[in-house]
Amino acid sequence: MGKEEVKITKSKLRQIIKEEIARATSNRKTISEALQYHKKAGVGVDKNIYRPGSDKFFQLFCEARRQFNEGSYVPHNEEELDLLENLDIGEFGIFEGEEVPLDYPMLDEAKYKGKEVKLGAAGAKRSGSGRAHVYVRDPKSGNIRKVSFGSPMPDAMGDSEKAKKRRKNFGIRHGCADKKDKTKPGYWACRATKMFGRNIAGWW
Repeated sequence: MGKEEVKITKSKLRQIIKEEIARATSNRKTISEALQYHKKAGVGVDKNIYRPGSDKFFQLFCEARRQFNEGSYVPHNEEELDLLENLDIGEFGIFEGEEVPLDYPMLDEAKYKGKEVKLGAAGAKRSGSGRAHVYVRDPKSGNIRKVSFGSPMPDAMGDSEKAKKRRKNFGIRHGCADKKDKTKPGYWACRATKMFGRNIAGWW
C-alpha cells in the first residue's frame, strides 16, 4: 500500500468517526421541557406538574430517574431522593393479568396481612439486634412483601476514617453498587446507613 493510499484510508477513518459522533449526538435523548422547568424552578418531581396518574406524570418520573442514575439530575430534597432511589414510580408491572403502576400513589401505602404499611425506605423500621425490615411490592406478582435485613454495625455509623473505611469495604465485599432488586435483603442492607445512620453518604 502506497503513502497516498494510507492518507486516503486515514481520511476516510476520520470521516467515519465524525459521522458516528454526530449520529450518537443526534440520537441522544434530550431533556424534556417539563424536567427543564422542574430544574430551573428548583422544584422536585415529587411535586410533578402533570396530573397524578396520567401518562406524562409517569413519564416524567422515569425521565428524572434515568437522569438521576446517569448523574445528570440532582434531587431537590430527601423525599424526592427516596422516590427516585428507592421506589419505582413510573414503572409498571403485571398484577392478576393487568398492567399496574408500581409504587403509586407516591410513598404508596399498602396492606400487608391486613395491616397498613408504607413501602420502601419511608416505611423502614428497626426489628431489634441490628435487624430491620421494609415492605416492598413485588414487581412480578404485585404482592406486598416484608424484607428483613441488617446486622449490628454501630461502629460503622460514625464519621471517623475507620468507620468510613469499614463502610467502603462492606460495599465492595457485598457488591452494593450492583444490587438493584428491592425484594432482596442485600439491596436494603447496602443502604442501611442511609436510612438509620444520619443519611450517611454512599451505598452503605
